[in-house]
Amino acid sequence: MREIEGSKITGVISHLCKEANFSLPDDVLSAIETAKLKEESPMGKEVLSLILENAQVAEQEKIPLCQDTGSVIVFLELGQEVIIKGDIYRVIDEGVRRGYEQGYLRKSMVKDPCFSRENTGDNTPAIVHMEIVPGDALKIIVMPKGSGSENMSRLSMLKPAEGVEGIIDFVVETVEIAGPNSCPPLIVGVGIGGSSEMAAYLAKKALLRKVKEENPSIEVANLERELLKRINHLGIGPQGFGGRTTALAVHVETFPTHMASLPVAVNLNCYAARRKEAIL
Repeated sequence: MREIEGSKITGVISHLCKEANFSLPDDVLSAIETAKLKEESPMGKEVLSLILENAQVAEQEKIPLCQDTGSVIVFLELGQEVIIKGDIYRVIDEGVRRGYEQGYLRKSMVKDPCFSRENTGDNTPAIVHMEIVPGDALKIIVMPKGSGSENMSRLSMLKPAEGVEGIIDFVVETVEIAGPNSCPPLIVGVGIGGSSEMAAYLAKKALLRKVKEENPSIEVANLERELLKRINHLGIGPQGFGGRTTALAVHVETFPTHMASLPVAVNLNCYAARRKEAIL
């Protein structure tokens, strides 16, 4: 067995919170640069240029890519041979607290979602998803998720008879309803199967994949390509000003489901698709 000190995890989380808010992943930048070359709309091309300029300034000056520095989503892959010394949730929240204070990042979390909606003051608690995996390592992925795109998420319990076309119609409709509110160009995460909560989790997890890294299933990869084509035919374009680049990628994750069910969830990520990871 291998022990990992909680304080080490706290330090890593703090660093990842800052870096994720300051620097876009290389695959996202590359996808935006490619989209700029292909975009036919002059306004769309100009918007993509400004997005790239913003990303460059944010990284150089160590300032947030977006004023909405998000709720912190943390994905953990915990090796079954690892023992963490300390309460993992407190350890993570302390890392978020330090990262958001040291990075001068906006604190957006409220304690009570229904009544007082008082700000927690330090952007905690984080939303944590943990999987137990083979090995003696701990993989940490931090995803700051802004509400502009998150608020456009949708879930539908389709009838199995609706099939693939029903899935396509629902996903495309979700993007069309979102319009400019989700700050396109988007990365579209789609979760299919399991139960209602599993589909929503899969849709969020799909956003962790590198842009245009296809699902290993040929059928699912074909579905991703078809969805991307239909979404970009909507003409919403960068920031809703029109054009062919409404989405940079569509990522689909699936899970077995009940024979009477077809859960489908969509989670949209704006162009500021922030994620950073570390392995301990």
